[in-house]
Amino acid sequence: MARLMRYSGADDMRALAQEAIGGKPMSIAPTSPGEHGPHRPNFSTNQSDPGSWWRRLFAEALGTFLLTLVAAGPATISAATGYTISQPAAVTAPGLLVMALIYAMGDVSGAHINPVVTLAFAIRDDFPWRRVPGYWLSQFVGAIAAALLMRILFGDVGHLGATLPAAGLPAIIPLAMETLLTCLLVTVILGTAHDTRLVGHNAALAVGGTIVLTGLFAGPVSGASMNPARSFGPALVSGQLGSMWLYLLGPLLGALLAAGIAWILHGPTTESAKKAARGS
Repeated sequence: MARLMRYSGADDMRALAQEAIGGKPMSIAPTSPGEHGPHRPNFSTNQSDPGSWWRRLFAEALGTFLLTLVAAGPATISAATGYTISQPAAVTAPGLLVMALIYAMGDVSGAHINPVVTLAFAIRDDFPWRRVPGYWLSQFVGAIAAALLMRILFGDVGHLGATLPAAGLPAIIPLAMETLLTCLLVTVILGTAHDTRLVGHNAALAVGGTIVLTGLFAGPVSGASMNPARSFGPALVSGQLGSMWLYLLGPLLGALLAAGIAWILHGPTTESAKKAARGS
């Protein structure tokens, strides 16, 4: 009776039967979730699948489309409706969106959604140079599509949310601001990608929070674009290309500085950074 009380369930009864006929009892031990192999995520992108490359390009185009829509939308909607969207709300929205996109698309494409982020990852050897043109094309196409949609919906109002330098300031000031802001943003992105064991999914919080921060204190100076694609789409469709060079050169210089800072802080790249840049 005491022996029966030690066993329960089908496996236990088989062990008891084997013991009763003189054999060795079966080893019965509780199972753990990881006993039958490593944990597999519910969603993953098979990098060997030929279709995964097109999914990456689609993710970058869609992500940049949504970012441009949310970042340029407040100025356009305010001009079209007469309802003024506050500056804190206007700069918080894209930060929240980028945070969500990193969670939603990070495993597909790395969620760059910014040409200079792609460039910085490539300079760090986190991302293959041969894939850079495809990412850039997808990002610019997504931004232009967002600007076209806003023009169709609201007309050519509010410069379609194009980023413009503050009136009366010499060009060197918004250029310097875009350079510094982009350097800050890309430094955070490269730093969080370097060792995901330390940051994990909280990288989305760090990147999204940095976008909000830069917009809150520097938005009135240059628009805090930090993204050539986001600036180019509305500028092209609205015809506001006069100051576009600021939003190409500034982020480019900032990304180059950030890549150098990342090398000083972290040294060579890691497998963790490569996975973050390419999608898992």
